[in-house]
Amino acid sequence: MSAPFTHGAARLWSVPTGPIQENAILIAGTQNEGFLIDPGDDAERLLTLVRGSGVTVRGILLTHAHFDHIGAVQPLREALQVPVWLHPSDLPLYRAGAQSAARWNLPFIQPADPDHEISEGQTFTAGDLTLTARFLPGHAPGHVVFSAPGLVVAGDTLFRGGIGRTDLPGGNHPQLLAGIRGQLLTLPGDTAVYPGHGPRTTVATEIQTNPFLQ
Repeated sequence: MSAPFTHGAARLWSVPTGPIQENAILIAGTQNEGFLIDPGDDAERLLTLVRGSGVTVRGILLTHAHFDHIGAVQPLREALQVPVWLHPSDLPLYRAGAQSAARWNLPFIQPADPDHEISEGQTFTAGDLTLTARFLPGHAPGHVVFSAPGLVVAGDTLFRGGIGRTDLPGGNHPQLLAGIRGQLLTLPGDTAVYPGHGPRTTVATEIQTNPFLQ
């Protein structure tokens, strides 16, 4: 098991999953309680990570509902006996997961509906870890990001040197750019950004070098 990244009291594991190499995130505080974010695929591998880390997962949080971010939701919610949270605007995408994956000829387990809705500014607490949801649509209608001191789990909004696609159903390019500027670039420059694909970056690096934000 790879060593986690640390940010103050928070520890974070980022694990590329499935053929699209979507980053599933396990995050916990010092009391070994936390959340699983965007378990996209490779359920058994993620379960091994959770058990090896000693983290008690209190819920599955979803940044958005594209199929590559939700493919391991059902087996993991059953194995861990935890609720699933999603912004309601992404429920149609969530329910279309199997149909979307079929277009790519990829296997997919359609998860049952989420247990709870996410709203702007909502906080999620597990032990001494608190995450805050920030609404950032544009890549998907109900996209949110999750922030804690020193870090943000950004889903498919901001990448190292790139931004999320807006040519998919429900995408909106101006909305995504406005959300990135309002919700992410206003964070401290040394905030670590953990995207849904590819390597982590920082807010300052993207302000200075991301061609989409110049």
